[in-house]
Amino acid sequence: MVYRNIRLIMSYDGSNYHGWQRQKNSLSIQEVVEEKIRMITREPVRLIASGRTDTGVHAINQTCNFMTQSDIGTEAIKKGLNSLLPEDILIKSAEYAPHDFHARISAKSKIYEYRILNREQPDLFRRKYVWHIRRPLDHVKMSECLGKIMGKHDFSSFKSSGSGVINSVRSIIRAELQRTEKHLLFLIFEADGFLRHMVRNIVGTVVDAGLGKISPGDFKGILESKDRTLARFKAPAGGLFLMEVKY
Repeated sequence: MVYRNIRLIMSYDGSNYHGWQRQKNSLSIQEVVEEKIRMITREPVRLIASGRTDTGVHAINQTCNFMTQSDIGTEAIKKGLNSLLPEDILIKSAEYAPHDFHARISAKSKIYEYRILNREQPDLFRRKYVWHIRRPLDHVKMSECLGKIMGKHDFSSFKSSGSGVINSVRSIIRAELQRTEKHLLFLIFEADGFLRHMVRNIVGTVVDAGLGKISPGDFKGILESKDRTLARFKAPAGGLFLMEVKY
């Protein structure tokens, strides 16, 4: 039998899931989508993602792939999945990929965005998708901190425990703060890879600089220390979005 490699681009709201990866006693994105693919292709499949988003983290463009012997066309796969999936998961595209394409291994870089609502009042309709911070943040100090992670560094200070990764060196291609609305901040990160909770740990520490609890110099010292105990708490999961995976 001939196997075909199918690449999916999907969006999901991670609020109701225990992250991407299959869990023994908790519902995951991978489990839900694999189940629906099996219903369509009538064969067991293993869905590979570009990376494992954590509990409560969202994706605008998550890239996945799976191998199948089914001759069902990609457009039919896309429409079939969207008719079966819950409303918080959407297949944006389905296409044939080369046999050697691997959603994780083939990735060149990933872009994450963290969203902060910085004003006194919360927004009821964004509460699952932003970190609400009441006290004013110093954008200049935050941007200065972000500038210090540009390039190649050992990010052990921002790696949460439980990570099985030995090499903590990553290259940051982009790290910047943007404001498109008066009170809404976007912290954007692009890198060749990310460690467990790396973005959320960096954001939590950058916010402490924005609140005046540490200086940009302190932030640099935390990065260079390679000591996780010196970094601040990790930012809440709901504000984090996987925006794009580049190949």
